[in-house]
Amino acid sequence: MKRRKRSKNLTIILLPLLLAVLVVSGCPRRARDVEQVGPAERIVIRFSHVVSEDTPKGLAARKFAELVHERTNGHVEVQVYPSSQLYMDGEEVDALINNHVQMIAPATAKMTEYFPELFLFDLPFLFEDYDQVHHFIDSQSGQKLLQGLHGHGMLPLTMWDNGFKVMTANRPLRKPEDFRGLRFRIMPSLVLDAQFVQLGAQVTDIPFSDVYAALERRLVDAAENTPSNIWTKRFYLVQDHLTVSNHGYLSYLVLTNGEFWNSLPENIRAILSETMEEVTAWQRQIAQEKNAHDLDLIIQSGQIDVYKLSDSEKEAWKKALHSIYNQFLPQIGQQLLAEALALNNCHTK
Repeated sequence: MKRRKRSKNLTIILLPLLLAVLVVSGCPRRARDVEQVGPAERIVIRFSHVVSEDTPKGLAARKFAELVHERTNGHVEVQVYPSSQLYMDGEEVDALINNHVQMIAPATAKMTEYFPELFLFDLPFLFEDYDQVHHFIDSQSGQKLLQGLHGHGMLPLTMWDNGFKVMTANRPLRKPEDFRGLRFRIMPSLVLDAQFVQLGAQVTDIPFSDVYAALERRLVDAAENTPSNIWTKRFYLVQDHLTVSNHGYLSYLVLTNGEFWNSLPENIRAILSETMEEVTAWQRQIAQEKNAHDLDLIIQSGQIDVYKLSDSEKEAWKKALHSIYNQFLPQIGQQLLAEALALNNCHTK
């Protein structure tokens, strides 16, 4: 009986002390775990892409995420996964369609299977510079094209620049005949396939994440890419020659899952749309600056021989590849191609 009484007295003494400790330590005000916030309180957008964070696309995706977080007071969280952390080239479109991710930004070349009109952007030497590209995209014809890319559960939001492509190879590429017999890595595009076959080369479709290893192991001899991708992925370390050809424009189609987008509150969609428009304008400038800067870094590295095509050499390339335009006219549409060419000619003048 004495032991029981002593235990009861001890409890009476310790209980107030325990409560005091809990109040002082702040346990009743426990910080909420972000992962425990309910769907009604937080909207998560998973944004997957395959290039490095320091590329024009990577920088734009990150800026978009930061601005959305700020403008929605954290209500919308855009989680960016670069460098194929979630999905590789051949997987991200299916992931978007199935709503495993809510946003991707694949190269237009990779979307021609779903939207054949996008073959337009793969045509060699269609655009001479960034001004021509933006003039077409912002035109009535360009916006009509973009808004028409609906279906397969995907919804287009905008287009981002990567930049103008150059050639890298294990031997100099200055004349059309220099391509003969080389094995080129390409993105999955019938136009890019036809481009190199026309020049007498062979082609292999390889995911972007595997390009460095393929070049290093000599599984392929050459590739086309933008300076920003060549620098950030260090392709210049496993190739001997780079030709500044600017023969093709590499662009990204920023897509969202249609069902997901339509399920969002109207005010959230408005914020996302306005932010995307602002980031797109910023990204255009960054893409030009980044590619020019990274090309300089490649040259300064001394690891690869860099050669710029002369005007006459570029004309020879154009002549060798001109027949591709007619080859893909049925998929692109005669009217769209004519409008793009007319706008570019007017803008040049």
